[in-house]
Amino acid sequence: MSLTLETIISLAKRRGFVFQSSEVYGGLNGCWDFGPLGVELLRNIKEQWWRAMTLRDDIEGLDAAILMHPRTWEASGHVEQFADPMIDNRTSKARYRADTLIEEFIERLRAKGKHEQADLLDQRLRTAQTADDYYAIIIEAQIPDPVSGTRDWTPVRYFNLMFKTYVGPVEDSSNIVYLRPETAQGIFVNFKNVLDSSRRKLPFGIAQIGKAFRNEINTKYFLYRTREFEQMEMQYFIRPGTESEYFDYWREQRFQWFLSLGMREEMLRLKPHDKLAHYATAAVDIEFKFPFGWGEIEGIHSRTDYDLRRHQEYSGKRFEYTDPFTGEKFIPYVIETSVGATRSLMAFLCGAYAEEEAPTADGKTEVRTVLRFHPLLAPVKIAVLPLVNKEGMPERAEAIYRDLQRRWKTQYDDSGAIGRRYRRQDEIGTPYCVTIDGQTLQDGTVTVRDRDSMLQQRLPADRLIEYFSEVLSS
Repeated sequence: MSLTLETIISLAKRRGFVFQSSEVYGGLNGCWDFGPLGVELLRNIKEQWWRAMTLRDDIEGLDAAILMHPRTWEASGHVEQFADPMIDNRTSKARYRADTLIEEFIERLRAKGKHEQADLLDQRLRTAQTADDYYAIIIEAQIPDPVSGTRDWTPVRYFNLMFKTYVGPVEDSSNIVYLRPETAQGIFVNFKNVLDSSRRKLPFGIAQIGKAFRNEINTKYFLYRTREFEQMEMQYFIRPGTESEYFDYWREQRFQWFLSLGMREEMLRLKPHDKLAHYATAAVDIEFKFPFGWGEIEGIHSRTDYDLRRHQEYSGKRFEYTDPFTGEKFIPYVIETSVGATRSLMAFLCGAYAEEEAPTADGKTEVRTVLRFHPLLAPVKIAVLPLVNKEGMPERAEAIYRDLQRRWKTQYDDSGAIGRRYRRQDEIGTPYCVTIDGQTLQDGTVTVRDRDSMLQQRLPADRLIEYFSEVLSS
């Protein structure tokens, strides 16, 4: 089976994972709404990340405001540098990120077997830094517009990605603020607050989950590149000179986190950065093999003391740490782990998707769609199904459902043939189904069906809490 992006988008809408934002008005490009199942999946992903980060002795939590003092973004470099190279085609009126336009042209050359030409362009792209550099590549390589096929390009210009708004009733330059383009700066400006209030000693981290906003030139690939998204970031503060050790440690920890939640290792890879930011000493991305190709879902970066030093310079406040044993003062270095919550949801959705032959009640086979979510992530943990809507089965099923629902997200489904109900639960990733039948009324046992193996076993109804407490906890 070759999974397509269209298949995932269709399932996401049909089963209530993700909807187009403002769809009744034609939708808003680059914005998505999470439906009943999507919001549960997203909450479970964030919960597992939060537990992995904060159920430790060395990491504290934080929830910083979305709106911050505009000087924050001057200090971080976002006002001056947070921009993408943009180019327009005069014929089609289509707009592109210049670097992405070149990258996609290189991919097409490779697909045609023109590897030498692709390698030369790729080498030029890696060294491009200015708008003129990108424009020269596009013109000299005669890159056509994917929409019109023409080469009628405007010059490349830079476009700042931050959303701008105003605080107060007057819209003038003195009241400008920005919707944060990342959550990290909220952590950096609160470094001393957390340090002093929690009495932490190095090394320690600060973790945060929150919304971020980027006015992307081109949104694409469903949830992969959007204008509004959630990040899960942790900044780990360390003594200068130990950055290599902790970079290696967090790279391994974060890779293993995805594996522990059911991602197959062949769907993940580590990709070191070819070009480092001027403040970084090391950077690596964890990439997932999406239907459109490999794409980043998390970045691990060694950021030195750049951020704290810049905020110290711009705010006039001291961001130094005093070693409690030696009295030495220094600005800590930082190891950053930054994962997209919404990108991770898309990756877990794609990674869980499977189509396979399954037996039917009449001895034939049919194709079933199944989402093999790890039980900790599954939006619905258990489905309770009365075999028929008579003979006292609905009443018994309802009582079991109420008991389970107090502990786990549970669905009650009494509509249609039992086989069709199993298929519905498979398609949303429910790990277990509990069926109440005639034997239940006789001896108090129920059928428990496993999503992945489709094997069924009978268990006493009064043992269900004990059973699910075990199988849904890891």
